Amino acid sequence: MADIVTGDIGACGAAATRGGPEALIMVPPLRCAIHAANWPASANRYPRNAMMPTTDARFAGTLPYHYERLLVPMLFEPYALDLVRRAAGLAPAQVLEIAAGTGIVTRHLAAALPAAHIVATDLNPDMLAVAQSAVAAPLVTWRQADAMALPFGDGTFDLALCQFGVMFFPDKPAAFAQVRRVLRPGGRFLFNVWDALDTNELASVLQAAMDTCFPGDPPRFFTRTPHGYHDRAAIAGDLALAGFARPSIDTVALPANAPGARAVAEGFCQGTPLRAEIEARGGDVIAVTAAAADHLERHFGAGEFRAGLQAHVISALAA
Repeated sequence: MADIVTGDIGACGAAATRGGPEALIMVPPLRCAIHAANWPASANRYPRNAMMPTTDARFAGTLPYHYERLLVPMLFEPYALDLVRRAAGLAPAQVLEIAAGTGIVTRHLAAALPAAHIVATDLNPDMLAVAQSAVAAPLVTWRQADAMALPFGDGTFDLALCQFGVMFFPDKPAAFAQVRRVLRPGGRFLFNVWDALDTNELASVLQAAMDTCFPGDPPRFFTRTPHGYHDRAAIAGDLALAGFARPSIDTVALPANAPGARAVAEGFCQGTPLRAEIEARGGDVIAVTAAAADHLERHFGAGEFRAGLQAHVISALAA
């Protein structure tokens, strides 16, 4: 259990003191971090890939539940269908999925490629537990794995794919080199990343809500990580450093749909590592969620929620 946070709670739940019984925030244990001590020395060579706080990669406790229930239908399933359509066209026999999360790509991939052997991995066992409960496919194998040190032999797979996980890699070229190593020559690496914050209105409005709730020191999770790796030239350059050739980068715009602003705010504030940043600033997660929902309703309107999303989809050849 995390610290008990109490004190004078403002509109967004910022607490002035710790201790006491008045306002308990029960925070699930965050057990599964990328440990900076285990990151490769090469992580310091690439300033644009500067290491992020370890909390950015933690999806544990109740986070996977909120993530699967609220964010997957709204954000991740539309892009999963796009990624799986591209993967199925390659007709791979041996597939590695990196950062599988709660398994939305895995379940569609298993349906689209019923004869393929799929190894689905994630850093966080709590995410994999949710994924395994939702996917029943005999040729899918689940394994906890760190993208920085993939536990597979050279040339094992025909296809590696990763949905919205690359942004969390502390050293992109080093992680890409791991992917290249486990791919057969001529294999494909297929992944997507979110475009810049200013091209994604939903995340921009949520960031504005964080700026209001925590003036002077707002959480920067959105700009630092989900929307922090979108430069097309940087992506192509990092792939080339790792031994990939002929990258193609498509920019894909898709809609996000949700029952209402509250569901969107709850998904982000309680189903992503943004929660850890809120709590680190003494914020009441429930109050901040309500404030974020108010911001979203003022911008997008009440009732059924719809917003535009934009991401890059990248395909590269293992040279």
